[in-house]
Amino acid sequence: MLLQNGKAFINGQFQDKTDLLLKDGKIAAIGTGLMADGEETIDLKGDYVLPGFVDVHIHAFMGKDTMNGEEAVRHMSRELKKHGVAAFLPTTMSASPEDTVTALKGIKAVMDRPEPNGAIVLGAHMEAPFLAESKAGAQLKQYFANPSEENWEHYTGGYEGIVRLITMAPEKEGALSFIKTLTDKGITVSIGHTDATAETVHAAADHGANHVTHTFNAQSPLNHRKPGVPGAAMVDARLNCEVISDGIHLHPDIVRMLMLCKGKEHTVAITDAMEAAGMPDGQYQLGGQDVFVKDGAARLADGTLAGSTLTMIRAFQNLMKFGATPEDAATMTTKTPALSIGNEDMGEIELGAPAILARFDQTFTFVETIG
Repeated sequence: MLLQNGKAFINGQFQDKTDLLLKDGKIAAIGTGLMADGEETIDLKGDYVLPGFVDVHIHAFMGKDTMNGEEAVRHMSRELKKHGVAAFLPTTMSASPEDTVTALKGIKAVMDRPEPNGAIVLGAHMEAPFLAESKAGAQLKQYFANPSEENWEHYTGGYEGIVRLITMAPEKEGALSFIKTLTDKGITVSIGHTDATAETVHAAADHGANHVTHTFNAQSPLNHRKPGVPGAAMVDARLNCEVISDGIHLHPDIVRMLMLCKGKEHTVAITDAMEAAGMPDGQYQLGGQDVFVKDGAARLADGTLAGSTLTMIRAFQNLMKFGATPEDAATMTTKTPALSIGNEDMGEIELGAPAILARFDQTFTFVETIG
């Protein structure tokens, strides 16, 4: 397939009148005035072309949840690609060890035999079980545990190798040493669902943590005398900060503040989506709990926020609405999330990169996924 006359996002800039040749699922050529005999040709008419989005924190999409196993993950893969996503980390909830292992098994099955026309599954994000009871949010506290080798083996059941990211509360007993254990294995550790002090956050970074889960949400708050997790996260250059830019989880000014402090290189746009994402308002499930979605906000019966209905398309658009340049918004939804989990293959338009691209018109309205 030959794409002509696009504004392609390359090396942090939108480049006018760019042609892209896609072959065998990869980007085979980049230039101007490219020719390719026998290839389907699409005139992009000056539309914007982004590398497909990378979502490192997503529980579910369009009615199917990671915790439901392989077929649910396959459904997510297919539907997410239609919404401009090139790659994602299916994310687990707090659950029994048996149910967690079943979810990891399903994720591995899709990694081993990828969905033919789907977004790429890069691995698993475990958002449990090493979380703080006081900041459980919509997570089920009865399945929380202290970080230890025994509990780790119990909850991963031999699927440790697919875990790319894990959310942990660093104040839990044994957490700091276990953070080093996991990061030494190449697993990215994210600080989240935690009542940690700023000092403990910095200590976690000393031990290898370099990521913060849905910054400001389900964590100790920012106070001028007690900076908490977000205060420490915004000033510690080692930490990448997830942001849910739906206008519900965070006020737009807080999103702006986070972007000003962390910059495009360390602000990781995520959806934290649950099964109502891409679906109408109504009643849904998250981790076995009823979730009520009204006006796009997903809440438990007691009013607790329970994930989001955000898509990466809207995350990108909202970041611009909240003050980011198109270039910075593109970076925060593609390259930065990929690099935050140590992946250098995704999130860029370059030779040999996966040919899953998101097309937007001149008003940044989503048009289609190409590839």
